[in-house]
Order: sequence, then C-alpha cells, then structure tokens
Amino acid sequence: MGKLIYAANISLDGFLEDEAGSFDWAVPDEAIHEFWNEHERHIGTSLYGRRMYEAMRVWESDDWLTDYPPVVREYAEIWRDADKVVYSTSLADVSTARTRIERQFDPEAVRALKENSESDLSIGGAGIAVEAFRHGLVDECVLLLCPVLVGGGKPALPRGVRLDLELLDHRRFDNGVVYVRHAVRHPD
Repeated sequence: MGKLIYAANISLDGFLEDEAGSFDWAVPDEAIHEFWNEHERHIGTSLYGRRMYEAMRVWESDDWLTDYPPVVREYAEIWRDADKVVYSTSLADVSTARTRIERQFDPEAVRALKENSESDLSIGGAGIAVEAFRHGLVDECVLLLCPVLVGGGKPALPRGVRLDLELLDHRRFDNGVVYVRHAVRHPD
C-alpha cells in the first residue's frame, strides 16, 4: 500500500505563491534539487490539479535543459517516469506521457489507488490537496520552508481542517531552507 504525500515548497508564512501568483522565491538551488530528486524517486503516481499540472508539464521535454546542471536534467527524467493523474473539469487533453484526466476528485478512487499501489503517491496543487486533506487521505506532509515572508497569496495548507502531526524528519539546508516531514495522525 502506498502513502499519499503532500509535498511543497512554502514561504515561512505558509504560502505556495504570493498574491501575484509568483513562486520565484522558491527556486531550488542544487542541494534542494537533489533533495526533490531523492523524494520523487519513491513516487509512482502524482496527483495534480490543473494549474499544478500545467506548471509541471515543462519537465516533459529536455529541449530547454541543455545548459542546466545534471541534477536538474535528472529531475525531468524522474518526473517523466511517474504516472500522473490530473483533476480538471476544463482541461481538454494532456500533453505528457503516462498522464490521464479525471473530471472530479473521487476520494474512494484515491483510496483504492493508494491500496493498490506498490509505491508512494504525491499530491500537488493547493485546491486538490485541500480535498485530500478533508477526506483524510494524506498520510505525510513534506514541506520545504523557504526563508521568505510573502505576506499573502495561496495558502499551502488547508484552512478549517484540524490535523495532528508527528515529526518524522527534519533538516536545515545551507541556503536557509528547512525541511520538515510529518506523518498525519489519523483517528482510529
């Protein structure tokens, strides 16, 4: 059975992007890229909302990566090797391999996907992650806290949802980013 892991770069004040929709403050250095590469190696399926998928699909092509370090090109390979599910009512089709569209978020279908998966799953995109949190589907949170306050924008974590967490791991990077990994304690 796979775990569903919510993973994100977030500002110290808890946002995925600022009020203008920018997340340029979260551009990873080489050490952060290495961290995400190692994390993503264990993901068999990524669940995305439409906007997150549209941001991530750049990794489908290597054309723009020729001048980037090997660690960045490696991330593209890892991303392409995972299956992807995009939840969208408006997306007509997908432009990446190993990708399918679901028109609505079905908690029972996600539970079944977790139960039948031999590897972990990730969920990305604030809207779709909120649904997963509300339905008790998220097993872990992997957050990279960036040393910046953006003052507002898209919240990284759901509002109005109470979750008890258990710290599993943490680390400080040289650039001031702090990694925390928490298990979600599900009530019995």
